[in-house]
Amino acid sequence: MNLSNDLIIKAAKGQKVERTPVWLMRQAGRILPEYRKIRNSLSGFKELVETPHLAAEVTIQPVDILDVDAAIIFSDILVVPDAMGLSYEMIEKKGPLFRNTIQKEKDLNSIKIPDIEDNLSYVFDAIKITKKELNGRVPLIGFAGAPWTIFSYMTEGQGSKTFSKAKKLLYQNPKLSHDLLNKITETTILYLKCQIKSGVDMVQIFDSWAGILNKEQYLEFGMKYVKRICNAIDEVPITVFSKGAYFALSDMANLNCNTIGLDWNMDIENAKNIFGNTKTLQGNLDPCALYSDFKTIEDKTNLMLNKFGNSRHIANLGHGLYPDINPDNVKCFINAVKAYHKNN
Repeated sequence: MNLSNDLIIKAAKGQKVERTPVWLMRQAGRILPEYRKIRNSLSGFKELVETPHLAAEVTIQPVDILDVDAAIIFSDILVVPDAMGLSYEMIEKKGPLFRNTIQKEKDLNSIKIPDIEDNLSYVFDAIKITKKELNGRVPLIGFAGAPWTIFSYMTEGQGSKTFSKAKKLLYQNPKLSHDLLNKITETTILYLKCQIKSGVDMVQIFDSWAGILNKEQYLEFGMKYVKRICNAIDEVPITVFSKGAYFALSDMANLNCNTIGLDWNMDIENAKNIFGNTKTLQGNLDPCALYSDFKTIEDKTNLMLNKFGNSRHIANLGHGLYPDINPDNVKCFINAVKAYHKNN
């Protein structure tokens, strides 16, 4: 199917675009009343993720309401460990919880590389419905968590400021750590390939907890596995977003991906110097800037776009939207990106 708006695909491939494309991490839901209406009618977050026609509906809402240049499938990175045999719950206002965790070799025996098409069919059904409903208006982004980030939840059991249990395992049992990371990586490759087969136009790998490792650990337990995923996928453009891993940006220059996501603490000039024009950069406005008044949001957006200049760029935030940000402020950011080319 031909896309009527393919700006983000062109930008990812380094092709000429008439303006900078824009989308937002966590745009599907959270801030939108239309999303909350659907979400509140259900028993919980997982029911929404696992109900394809509703997941498709909330995926498309930001395209209709915010006029972004891409949709991203509504799902969760933790569907992967769930399919591998480690189920999670989503606790309201607290986040994910795994009742069981991986601590010893025997715990790994119950973790399998699953039949992806069967175990995660609800994701692929949601993608197919979304593609049909979008009808070529904008591209659809698929995604997965990076192996280290998934490992963090499977060993820690929940979110954490330090992920000290996960890191302890790296020090005390590196063999077990690599065995688990291998299983996660193989599953993730299969998962992303099935998303592509179902119709996504590009994929993003989220390494949300990259920044809690030092460089040596990240290269061994993080980047190595991201690299394997990138090398296994050549069907669509790939974005890698390693939050907090500013220390590894130069190592990312060798990744077989199209786009590197920058968080709001990463220096744009430094990233441009590292990558030259070999990769597209994505980001990286501080999400909290969207709590400002419209004038400040426009000024901050223009400042960001000025810094990226003529280099390959996809506009986004430096992390996901926060739930209490006003949708009108989000629209202000999107409109400022779209207006920038006309005014410069």
